[in-house]
Amino acid sequence: MTGERRESSETLLTVLVAFCANLLIAIAKLAAGLLSGSTAMLAEAAHSAADTVNQILLLVSLPLSRRQPDETHPFGHGMERYFWALMAAVLMFTGGAVFSIVEGARVVAHGGGERSLTVAFAVLGIAFVADGASLVRAVRQSRRGARAAGTSFFAHVRESSDPTTKVVLAEDTAAVVGVVIAFGGILLLALTGDPVWDGIASIAIGVLLAAVAYAIGRDAKERLLGRAASTRHRAAIERAIGGHPAVRGVSEVLSLQVGPEDLLVAVRLELADRLSTDDIEQVMDELQDAVGQAVGQVHHLFLDPTPMPSGGRA
Repeated sequence: MTGERRESSETLLTVLVAFCANLLIAIAKLAAGLLSGSTAMLAEAAHSAADTVNQILLLVSLPLSRRQPDETHPFGHGMERYFWALMAAVLMFTGGAVFSIVEGARVVAHGGGERSLTVAFAVLGIAFVADGASLVRAVRQSRRGARAAGTSFFAHVRESSDPTTKVVLAEDTAAVVGVVIAFGGILLLALTGDPVWDGIASIAIGVLLAAVAYAIGRDAKERLLGRAASTRHRAAIERAIGGHPAVRGVSEVLSLQVGPEDLLVAVRLELADRLSTDDIEQVMDELQDAVGQAVGQVHHLFLDPTPMPSGGRA
């Protein structure tokens, strides 16, 4: 539990850092966009504004997900974080991607009214540093998680059940890439005087945001629909149970991720013959301890010691 609290504190700090960075950058980008008339800069302002609101949603989800189980939610409220991650994806698409694509298309079709671009370049430089610092923190936290899980960085990001860190990592990555795109579009505008480049950069930023929003939304949808434990965790659970001398075989392992750090697991297994009631109770207690040590996320374990059906596996 100590490790979970430490991870939760790190997640909270990561979200707060991202929120502060995005809020300041959104204000600066909006001012620069209005002063310069750059559509790509306004698209980046919408991007940062959407990210800022997303951080608020993620911050709200943390205390909501920690509420104690009740009669209507016997396994807790951990899935709150998946719901709010889905809302963040919807907001990123509607508030960032759609605006950027529509405004970019308008500039490509009708031209723009660009003025001084010096302030735009200055703000983009500041944004690159701020977004980059937030991204570095998110990457470091994900790397620590990967080392603790004994997996590669990309495997950990792909399989992680923590939506908050994944959303921050995705948003910060998109923010850094978006700044580079905006810089390229404004630079080409400054060199050629053709506002079409500014519009194309805005459209590219919108497409980037749509792709990131889709990835975040797809992951949240899978979790909300009921996703099993990772292959690595399922294998560890089977080893912990199957390795007990009193277990003859494991016929079925069912699992459900009911929260970022909370797994529900039901196992049907066959025990050795001639075990007394007291022996069975002791074996059940030992299996509970073994599974808990193998996979710390298993907070709800149900063991069904029934005979192995036809086709079961030892």
